[in-house]
Amino acid sequence: MKNDRRPGPRVPQEEPVRLQKLLAEAGLGSRREIEGWITAGRVRVNGELATLGDRATRADRIRVDGRDVRLQRQRDVERQVIVYHKPEGEVVTRRDPEERATVFRRLPRPKQGRWIAVGRLDINTSGLILFTTDGELANRLMHPSRELEREYAVRILGEPSQETLAQLAKGVELEDGPARFDHIESRGGSGANRWYHVVLHEGRNREVRRLWEAVGVTVSRLIRVRYGNIELGRRLFPGNWRPLDEQELNGLLTLVGMAPPRPPRRGPGGGPRRRG
Repeated sequence: MKNDRRPGPRVPQEEPVRLQKLLAEAGLGSRREIEGWITAGRVRVNGELATLGDRATRADRIRVDGRDVRLQRQRDVERQVIVYHKPEGEVVTRRDPEERATVFRRLPRPKQGRWIAVGRLDINTSGLILFTTDGELANRLMHPSRELEREYAVRILGEPSQETLAQLAKGVELEDGPARFDHIESRGGSGANRWYHVVLHEGRNREVRRLWEAVGVTVSRLIRVRYGNIELGRRLFPGNWRPLDEQELNGLLTLVGMAPPRPPRRGPGGGPRRRG
């Protein structure tokens, strides 16, 4: 008797992608952080030591530090994003050899994955840091091509001349290349202290401090008050965190070219539509 069964639909195979992208999308870390793991020999794919440039899929067996990594589809992972008010004295690292306080000790446990810090603030700088479990979002937020604005409140000693402020807006040569502030606004002050708000679209190491120091001005306090469309606000006190609301998250995703999540489809009674 002739077999009348027809073959079922073909299951499309995944295209291999860069290993750091695959792991970042699984929420293990930012692409830059994972590239460091690969370089340090901490990642294996199907038993072989991984190298930069390797590609993989979720069907491959991937191990980090000897432990198997469970990879999920990005759409199956709940994206979390929070804003944290970093106080002075904390460092942005998971483990500090000097045993100083780190920002991660105050964060809540994520529902899935692990927290990835979006950029850094040095130990003497306070203010806004974003954390997310979405490695692709973290990568886009930090990538120089996005040119996302960072705004800082800066307290300086003395009152700079108009020529000095003009020089900071025009550009100053630093050891790692030219830099400038996109916007400088005076916010008053008293005595020997003056407050300014400055905006720039880069995230180079200690860039704000180095710019002021390059024109002979001493920074006595530095606070990041905005990253992209996310503002620190007055109610989030140092050492505290809050989740982004829907409007903030959608605005952030739009800034980096990622589609906001679709709302659940509603059934006839107004509730979410269920399959089956």
